[in-house]
Amino acid sequence: MLLAIPDGEERRAREFYVDVLGLIEVIRPEALGGNAGGWFQGGPVMVHLDVDPDFHAARKAHPAILVTDLGFLTARCEAAGHRVKHGVKLPGFDRIHVCDPFGNRLEFMQIDRAMP
Repeated sequence: MLLAIPDGEERRAREFYVDVLGLIEVIRPEALGGNAGGWFQGGPVMVHLDVDPDFHAARKAHPAILVTDLGFLTARCEAAGHRVKHGVKLPGFDRIHVCDPFGNRLEFMQIDRAMP
């Protein structure tokens, strides 16, 4: 998935995507040119951030990422000062929405273990 960030905000992106969400930063291939933005991975999920000089946060469109411990992730986000919004319950899933430091909306979902 690709998300845009404002120019010069790579440090803040790393603090959120690595320190809060627990993703690992991946070195962007030189063949793609430049090192603006960042690449982050957790399991099968890769998040690519790219600098956009005309940045506008993705407030409606968003990725949905399946996680195994939504409670732990919720606590990490709140402890770091990021507002967590609990989503409407969907059949078979618990979910939350969190915005990155730039206002990009992210959804995290966990399979409801109480479902048969």
